[in-house]
Amino acid sequence: MNDHVRGLSESPSGDRTERERPDNPRPLVGHGLAVVDLIRAAETLSRAGEAAAAEALYDGWIQSHADDPLLYAVLFNFSVVLADLGDIERARECLERAIDLKADFWPAHINLGRACERLGDVAAAVTRWSRVADQLPQIDGTNIAYKTAALNQIARTLEAAFQDETAEAMLRRSLDIDPRQREVAQHFLALRQRSCSWPVVSPWERVGREALMRGLSPLSAAAYTDDPALQLAIAAAYNVEDVGSPAGAMTDWPAAMAHTGPIRIGYLSSDLREHAVGHLMAEVFPLHDREKVEVFAYYCGPRASDPMHDAYKASADHWRDVSGLDDTAAARLIAADGIQILIDVNGYTREGRLKLVALRPAPVIVNWLGFPGTMASPYHSYIVADDWIIPPENEIYYSEKVLRLPCYQPNNRLRTIAETRPTRTEAGLPEDAIVYCSFNGMHKLTRFTLDRWLMILAAVPESALWLLTGTEGTNARLVAYAEARGIAGKRLIFAPKLANPYHLARYPLADLMLDSTPYGAHTTASDALFMGVPVLTVSGRSFASRVCGSLTRSAGLPDLVTENLEDYVAKAIELGRDLDALPACRARLEAGRDTAALFDMPHLVADLERLYAEMWADCRADRLPRPDLTNLDTYLRVGMAHDHEAIEAQSIADYRRWWRERLAAVARFRPFPHDQRLFPAD
Repeated sequence: MNDHVRGLSESPSGDRTERERPDNPRPLVGHGLAVVDLIRAAETLSRAGEAAAAEALYDGWIQSHADDPLLYAVLFNFSVVLADLGDIERARECLERAIDLKADFWPAHINLGRACERLGDVAAAVTRWSRVADQLPQIDGTNIAYKTAALNQIARTLEAAFQDETAEAMLRRSLDIDPRQREVAQHFLALRQRSCSWPVVSPWERVGREALMRGLSPLSAAAYTDDPALQLAIAAAYNVEDVGSPAGAMTDWPAAMAHTGPIRIGYLSSDLREHAVGHLMAEVFPLHDREKVEVFAYYCGPRASDPMHDAYKASADHWRDVSGLDDTAAARLIAADGIQILIDVNGYTREGRLKLVALRPAPVIVNWLGFPGTMASPYHSYIVADDWIIPPENEIYYSEKVLRLPCYQPNNRLRTIAETRPTRTEAGLPEDAIVYCSFNGMHKLTRFTLDRWLMILAAVPESALWLLTGTEGTNARLVAYAEARGIAGKRLIFAPKLANPYHLARYPLADLMLDSTPYGAHTTASDALFMGVPVLTVSGRSFASRVCGSLTRSAGLPDLVTENLEDYVAKAIELGRDLDALPACRARLEAGRDTAALFDMPHLVADLERLYAEMWADCRADRLPRPDLTNLDTYLRVGMAHDHEAIEAQSIADYRRWWRERLAAVARFRPFPHDQRLFPAD
């Protein structure tokens, strides 16, 4: 959701006017300018990267026009310039003065709330936005836009403060006013997933199932259902509607094509810092063979100063912070560096630079590690996986060409672990009972998964389920759910969130980690296996549901990877009742740690370099794969119609037949062309 309202060029009636480039883009004095000309000139300076000149222009004009009837609009636009310069206190003062001059100037109220929030006064921010939502005097298009903007700002701020229930209520009010807000629906559904509010997709009178489902983001879809065909269609729709087709996409790359030395690899990521993905990739840069590749890092995340961030800076051959660059400038930098293969480490995750990637700043673009699924874009040529995550028969669910490592996920063998290990009593756990754990985020927990865990607890007396805490309301919701099904609430124990060294140190207190599905453990599974805790998982059909199986197999415990839901439950009960089985699993993990594929980083990085050489050879020979996006709008309509929270897709035995029958039913009424996925001509 947008942070604030951008500057407005306003006529006396309050209508926006077109913005034009003035003849002289660098006015030295603006005291005699009309308001519209002043705003246009300042905007031109800002677009040219000369925000300080725009500030001086506004400052001088305001001092000499204290009685101008449009001073409130000038102050508003000046506040946007100041906010962009980081001078939030002066921006706040301008907005307060603008409101004093025109009390019903709602954009100023919205941005004043944002300024208060950035200055640390969240209560004042929410109060300001509530005033907008409650006091708009009439229903028209403009006021509706302001009201939904105010509600969305309240929700965004409360969501960041983990006040999920109130944030969800604000988003529901906003959608009730305008159900077409895809981004709002995305946040609404993600909040319901995080708070375990089931069913997640719960239509009401003003907002139907289709409107909500069209708002399901690709990342949320991975946790919503094990339906890879639908996930492909959702990703394709997101790419079209939310990323779009930015003007100026590159079609030739002279610096990249002319380079003849080691392949120039660019890693684009917001997570090269203290972050789950940052931990996973910690050894990749240092282990690269500089005779084969030259490593460029393009950092697009928040400002960071932690030791891991510093280590990434030191281990890359070239470090570029593109966080402050717009997409076009960043794309030009990547192209000028002669990047031959750009690794999109974010994909459809928070802080990803999707519009930057859409500009095609390198001839080869790869989807790896950050996003667990297909990008369904026209410019990601490859996805890196392994034989377990994407078996050959599942390649039809991916728009990219699949290339494989022995194990897709890198790992940090140099994890920092706190020296002091807590006891079970200190962690609030029973000393003499089986402790199952799951430290996945609450957004990965579905009703189906919790039902299976409660079946396991019922069959293993006195056992406990140790979960990473959610909000207070979410924890209470899970306890109430368990008690309604005959499991004492005290058997669900919630672990507080700790810094990673202390979090790792408590892992061995658990006997067995239970994986969730359809979005299973990734970094969390690696952490458990590294700390000697066996992991039981069930592999589905989609990428996110098979990663944990790959990791567990690569750690030397293939017998703990099940492939149907009944076997998963039975195995968890069997291990919980067998006092000798789990210590034996721990011993196998310990014995194989130095030789397991999961922790063989030199081998993984060498294999990555082999894949990079293969990709570059394809590019040189004009053999780059072309993503197949045929019929995905039809797949989306068909997939959305199924209630995935009533019938779990993972429980459907003949999944392909199920899809083909539904596609055929649509084609009989509204014909569409055959494809190479689930609607072939034969």
